[in-house]
Amino acid sequence: MAQKKAKTDGYKSFADSLAAGRIGRFYIFHGDERYLLERSLGEIRRRLCPDGLDGFNYKRFEGKYLAPDELGAAVDALPVMADRTLIEVHDFDIFKSEWAPQLFEMFSDLPDYVCVIFVYDTVAYKPDGRVKLNSEIIKLAESVEFTVQGQDKLVKWIKRHFEDAGKHIGSADAEYLAHITGGHMNALHGEIEKTAAFAKGDTVTRSDIDSVVTPNLDTAAYKLADALLRSNYTGAMKILCELLQMHESAHKLMFSVSLKMRQLLAARVCIESNFDKGALMEICGIRYDFQAKALMDTARKTTLARCRGAVMICAATAYALNSGSQPEACMTELIARLAYT
Repeated sequence: MAQKKAKTDGYKSFADSLAAGRIGRFYIFHGDERYLLERSLGEIRRRLCPDGLDGFNYKRFEGKYLAPDELGAAVDALPVMADRTLIEVHDFDIFKSEWAPQLFEMFSDLPDYVCVIFVYDTVAYKPDGRVKLNSEIIKLAESVEFTVQGQDKLVKWIKRHFEDAGKHIGSADAEYLAHITGGHMNALHGEIEKTAAFAKGDTVTRSDIDSVVTPNLDTAAYKLADALLRSNYTGAMKILCELLQMHESAHKLMFSVSLKMRQLLAARVCIESNFDKGALMEICGIRYDFQAKALMDTARKTTLARCRGAVMICAATAYALNSGSQPEACMTELIARLAYT
């Protein structure tokens, strides 16, 4: 039976259909939020393969080992004592494959009893819309992008998971937790369990979070920048030493510190121009109110000239680092130079 054209859909539309028990024939899953992607895969597996993934009606292929004839045979095989067959293909780039024409022909006539899902994980999802065949394949698929959730949704999700663990967390602290972990649900899920187990009272506090949650590099770099601008050079050096002891790449750390200094410069410019944190979020692509507020608060404690000087020092240090200077010496010198801006 010919496959009907399906529009490229968002996660919400897909999730609503899945909740209602409507599962299509051809999906492309991609995006940064792996937690939602894996949960969605798990729900489809549960519905289509109630007897587990070791039976006749579940097939999984890894992209580098995929042969079109093998995939075609799986598509043609009738389900055994079930309504449908689930076929997953992981990390195979349809759009760059020499077999794209053959695959397009297959996808154009998928039978009702199959569900084929291409999952992009380590392979980047980059279809070229200028290529006609790419566009035609996308029309056949329901393409679902699993993106990092917005602040409001993420805060509600965090609060709900703490409630499931018998704990309460305020909105501000939930936002703070999302911020220091990067907002990815996979990371948050484990940190929520750890924090809920650690917290002694019924309500999770900022202190509980700081005691057990490991901040991501971006947050650690912000704390380093904040310590520098508050003239807490001992604290800044302590943070730097901890990061280097964790074998964080000096280049990666330098990038993060430079980014924070540029964001602080932007925040100071916003203050000078009587712009609010909303303008800063738009200029710098900042997702969380909490992050923008922290940047604005820190920028109020310094001057425009000092922020500009800090950005120039970061640029000079990055140049020295990229020119082969010793990483630890470069980063230590960075702290010293920023201390005297």
